Amino acid sequence: MTPPGRTAQPRSARARQDATVASGDAAQPTRSLGFLLLPQFSMMAFSAALEPLRAANRVSGKTLYAWSLCSADGNAVSASNGISVRVQGPLAALERPDMLLVCVGLDALQLTLAHPRLKGQLRQLASHGCTVGGVSGGSFPLAEAGLLDGRRCTVHWEYAELFARRYPRARLLPDLFVVDEGVFTCSGGTAALDLMLHFIREHHGADLAAAVAEQFIHPRIREQDDGQRMDSGLRYRITHPRLADAVRLIASALDEPLGLSAVATRVGLSTRQIERLFAQQLGTTPGQFHLGLRLARGRQLLRETAAPVRAIAEDCGFDSASHFSQAYKRLHGCRPSDERRRLHPGKRTTPS
Repeated sequence: MTPPGRTAQPRSARARQDATVASGDAAQPTRSLGFLLLPQFSMMAFSAALEPLRAANRVSGKTLYAWSLCSADGNAVSASNGISVRVQGPLAALERPDMLLVCVGLDALQLTLAHPRLKGQLRQLASHGCTVGGVSGGSFPLAEAGLLDGRRCTVHWEYAELFARRYPRARLLPDLFVVDEGVFTCSGGTAALDLMLHFIREHHGADLAAAVAEQFIHPRIREQDDGQRMDSGLRYRITHPRLADAVRLIASALDEPLGLSAVATRVGLSTRQIERLFAQQLGTTPGQFHLGLRLARGRQLLRETAAPVRAIAEDCGFDSASHFSQAYKRLHGCRPSDERRRLHPGKRTTPS
């Protein structure tokens, strides 16, 4: 399978590395990349990973990167936004690239399990010197293939709970992206741009990476250990620094909630001061705010895991499934089991 606009390349990754494109007195290697698209992949993450390569070629005036798109079966793939993308063929026909990016978005685990042949294909590519990586939910196929055992890795924050439970041997981090011993993972979204700028900087220097970043009005190239989530103060437009600290503490203890007095002590305020600040800047009480976070986490776990409602209730700090179910119904108008049945019709659900 040949990259768009390119003649057939040597099959060996080493041979391809040796193929060069000369410009003036400088010669640069052309690196080949494969993009494996699974259904419901994120168009944002895919574009953020691909476009820097195009820009690097344009800015440098050299063919530094060539790429091919493939799918599990060679058919076109629909992104999560409904746009269908044509590919050059199936993964099995892909001439071994220097790098392979697995792009997965919604229903990451289910789609991974629906393509069991991927495990062997990914292991084979990695064993033959291909640098293999995943974007957004693309960490799931890598982990299922055993490529993340003992390695540091990341995944989109929405999948972190499910991923950590299913793959305890992977060393999951909350980072934007992680590169560890020839395998890389990326949390997705715009983080894929920072990932590719990282590789461009490694391959061709900081000046080219900065020039590419400027093409996308990206004034700061984020490092891999930058956090995925927006800072609490920015997200909730909090102007009082101690209130922001209180919100961070509350959000970090959903399974074993901290009492308001404990939060107040840690941030150096009285309980009355915290209550007043919550009312002034967030329009709610600390208890209502905390309950909203716990129920939001519960909804996420209902969508992304097969855990029983009872276990989800415990993970979200509720003392019983019935307490969780009542609070959930007051907020969302349906019980957790009804929510799961709506999201996954035809599947049996654990009564709530």
